[in-house]
Parts: sequence; structure tokens; C-alpha cells
Amino acid sequence: MPATDILSAIPTPVQLLLIGVGSISLGCFLLSYLKLILAAFFLTGSNLRKYGKPGTWAVVTGASDGLGKEFALQLASKGFNLVLVSRTRSKLESLAAELQEKFSSKGLQVKIVAMDYSQDRDEDYAALGQAIADLDVGILINNVGQSHSIPVSFLETSPKELQDIVTINCLGTLKTTQVVAPIMARRRKGLILTMGSFAGWTPTPYLATYSGSKAFLQHWSSSLAAELKPQGVDVQLVLSYLITTAMSKIRRSSVMIPNPRNFVKAALGKIGTGSYQIAPSTYTPWWSHAFFLWIVEKTIGPMHPITVSINLKMHQDIRKRALRKAEREAKKN
Repeated sequence: MPATDILSAIPTPVQLLLIGVGSISLGCFLLSYLKLILAAFFLTGSNLRKYGKPGTWAVVTGASDGLGKEFALQLASKGFNLVLVSRTRSKLESLAAELQEKFSSKGLQVKIVAMDYSQDRDEDYAALGQAIADLDVGILINNVGQSHSIPVSFLETSPKELQDIVTINCLGTLKTTQVVAPIMARRRKGLILTMGSFAGWTPTPYLATYSGSKAFLQHWSSSLAAELKPQGVDVQLVLSYLITTAMSKIRRSSVMIPNPRNFVKAALGKIGTGSYQIAPSTYTPWWSHAFFLWIVEKTIGPMHPITVSINLKMHQDIRKRALRKAEREAKKN
């Protein structure tokens, strides 16, 4: 039967309904793409001054290296005093001295709290609470985290690595936020940024425990955002693909893999610009990551078996390369 005959056989009201549904779907698709373009290249996010004038305090966890160190550096350059939280006191003392020398003209104040998040000690969180009790804290950067040393199947994951990932990524982030957030709620303004990961956005075999911990943070962060919004506290999950950090073990940056400086600059400059994304109170600050995310979400989806199988193959290959490298190094020694 010719297509025209089939079309003429469809009642006019049904044709109009189908045209309407198609037009709405196309319109939503184009609007989402426009939001992506604007967010990636034109829009700026919330101004950090919204959360406090110069001299307001920012708490940064996992502060001694990588992204945490870069968050501390850039927040200090914008006039925020810092509470640096990380495991190694000597590294924190060195960073504090470096920052105070660099920003001496701004009168930068720095406090340090040395705590090993993997130990989950109540006294550490009490010490953090004491350190910030009298401070005007406007920003919390939940950056502390741990991944697997190399991609590994869940059944081969050591009990200690499994325990540390969940304790640091989940309990560490929740307990730190529970210490800091009440100050923001009382002052009726604040910002909580939590580092997410594409591994939590899409299931990632061979990083199963890490993937699950980051997925947990996604749902927790989006839920917390709804709870704290009436109290003037903005909560955002920062989604990222790979960055040149010690955790990723990638040294060379590229279009898809920014260095910490550029990523953090984007993260602090595009807060709240993720309206094109599926997850609420979430944004993907680096432009190529944002395009990658949008394409997947608008096609097969991050939860599709094809997406998962691609992740599986990629991380199996990464594991094989890592094991071969370890073998070569062992032979040299």
C-alpha cells in the first residue's frame, strides 16, 4: 500500500496528535542542544561572591594534591580564606605556607586539619568541627576520594581497597558535609560542591566499587540540594570524565582530558549551568565532557547495555596494559 494511502487512512485527529507530539519532541531536543551550547561556551555560573565577601572561609577536602590543591589555589586568588583538609600534615603545612606567601597581599588566612578519611575516626570530625566553629564558612569543596589502583574485577578487589573506597568517598563526604553544612544553613547562604565522576553517571565494570560510590554521591547530592535550597544553600555535583591527576594516572592533557588548573577554573566559573542534563543539581563544566555526556544521554543513554559493554572492554584493556607495565618494571628491578 502506498504511503499516501496509509496516511490518508489515519484519522485527522490522530495525524494532528502525532504531528504535535513530534513537534514537541523535536522542540525539546533543539532546546536541550541550545542549552548545551550556551552552557559550554557562553554562560557563566553563579558568582562566588554570592556565597560570601572576601574573607569568607572555604573548606577544601583532599586539598594537598591534584584538584583539591587547585581548588584551594583558585579560591584563595578570589579572596577566600581556607580550611585545608587532607591526610598528610607535612603536605598541608607546605601548601599553607606556599599559599600565604603567594597571597600575602590579600591577607590570606589558612587553617589545616590533618585527617585520614579511611580511618573514619569520630575525633577527626570533631577536630574539624572545632576548627571551623567560629568561622564564616561559605563554601565546601568535597574533593576527597579514592579509586582502584588499577581496573580490577569486583571478585578480585581486595577487602581493604573496597573498604577504603566506600569509607572515603561516601562516609567521608557525608560526615564532612554534616559538620560544615549547619554553618551555611544558619547564615542562609553557601555552596557545597561535590566531585562526581562519569563512572557514577554510567555503570563502569572493573571499577565497580568506585562506580557505585560515585553513583551514591549523585543521588545523595541531588537529594541534599532539594533539602537545603529553602535555606539558601546551593548544592551541586560536579561531573567529570578524565583529568590529568594522580588518580587517573594520565600526565598529558588533551581536548578530552584537561589539566587540573583548566578544569577547576571551569568548575568554579560554571556553577549551576547543567540544565540540559538529566540529573538535577549537576553540571559538567569542561566543554568536551559536556558534549560527550549530552550525546550519550540523547542517544543510547548512560545505562544502556551497549554503553556498559563499551566501558567493560575499555577497562579490561586498561587493566591488561597496566599489568604488562608492572611486569616490565618488575623485570627491570
